[in-house]
Amino acid sequence: MGRTSRVERLDPAVLKLAGILVLGAMAPLLDGTIVNVALHTLGRELKAPVSTVQWVTTGYLLAVAMAIPITGWAAERFGAKRIWLFSLVIFLAGSMLCGVAWNVGSLIVFRVVQGTGGGLMLPVLQTLLLRASGGRNIGRLMAVVTLPALLGPILGPVIGGLIVGHLSWRWIFFVNVPLCVLAILLAYRGLPADSPQDGDRLDWAGLLLLSPGLAALIYGLAEVGDQGAFDHAEVVVPLMAGTLLLAGFVLHALRIAHPLIELRLLGERSFAASSALLFLSGLALYGSMLLLPLYYQQLRGQSVIAAGLLMAPQGLGSLLARGAGGLADRIGPRPVILAGVTLTALGTVPFALAGRHAGGLVLAAALVARGAGLSAVNMAVMVGAFNRLAPEQIPHASSMTRIMQQVGGSFGAAVLAVVLQRQLTDHPGVAGQATAFGHTFAWSVAFTLLAVVPALLLPKVRCRRGEQTKPTTQTTNP
Repeated sequence: MGRTSRVERLDPAVLKLAGILVLGAMAPLLDGTIVNVALHTLGRELKAPVSTVQWVTTGYLLAVAMAIPITGWAAERFGAKRIWLFSLVIFLAGSMLCGVAWNVGSLIVFRVVQGTGGGLMLPVLQTLLLRASGGRNIGRLMAVVTLPALLGPILGPVIGGLIVGHLSWRWIFFVNVPLCVLAILLAYRGLPADSPQDGDRLDWAGLLLLSPGLAALIYGLAEVGDQGAFDHAEVVVPLMAGTLLLAGFVLHALRIAHPLIELRLLGERSFAASSALLFLSGLALYGSMLLLPLYYQQLRGQSVIAAGLLMAPQGLGSLLARGAGGLADRIGPRPVILAGVTLTALGTVPFALAGRHAGGLVLAAALVARGAGLSAVNMAVMVGAFNRLAPEQIPHASSMTRIMQQVGGSFGAAVLAVVLQRQLTDHPGVAGQATAFGHTFAWSVAFTLLAVVPALLLPKVRCRRGEQTKPTTQTTNP
């Protein structure tokens, strides 16, 4: 009984660590939604066409994609605390530079600086927390650290709308400064020191294959939204280049002892299934982040701020599902994920049937169910991903899980953008728009239900006795 209570109770030191890290993660997660709201204003103020202003977002995403692969090696070589502080400083510097940008070109360059810091943050956050926890109570920890991801889509559009409506556009970047400064001070004083390891040399060949490969793949997927199809040269060329580079990395990583990302982790069935789930959950989450605002703005004629507020019930549902992390710790990730997938699909179905004049309360209730389902899946899948890994495997696993979410999100947004564009073409007019959105949401339901397949490969129970994650040196006593 005493052993069970220790597993279920979160260590206050780990909670303190989580609070410090969550504060730092708020900056990049809020920044993305704030900037998206302000893109039209940026184009007008900087006298730049939409095709150019879009690079304010695209440049950031490409920098994130290129930074993620190096985090596992950097956390081991220099220490995770140092890399966390470095990422915050880079994000702070990028934010300040963006705020003083003199034209759209300089703004895009400074957004790349910002994205480099943002790309390092989330994998290092996972590494620091999972090491501190010794691999225990992963679901409950994820319930704490995913809070910024819930608040970002709710608060971002509102904050962005207020800034754009009442202040200079520069404040959409300056608003990050006090948050980053406070996060740096707290991290410097509050994060436990970890000693750098005299580890392996940086896998330069892997870095030169993986980072550009991910960037090319994500760029090609981003272009799908602009081109409206996959068969344009602007899409096909980067997608082919990215695929070839990634294939080259796979061959390279399986031939050497210490690759940039340890792909042999996929030999663990639970981690492989969780990685597939992270790809599909990224597809369902980011695809819907494209569809839902468009549904409220384009079909129902709502403003940006109103659409953000109408989507707030999804965040409420996520908050209501916070207990799913602890449940996955106790009974295993599989039943929690299957229940979450079911809730997510059920919460999306009303939008497929809604039309132009569906009741607001019905859609709000659907969003609560959707948010609860997605939150349950995202927390439980981390239990499946990390609960059988040794401490030294965590940095590599953190980078890989983030890559799967990033690529899955880009793929989901691209596919649903093409589906919506073709549906709108096939169903012209005001009445046709409702049909087009309904069919596209039906595709989203189908993508969500695909997650059932890898979920069935996860363990039914968390870990049998003797299979528990190896404890860290901090939790091992003689």
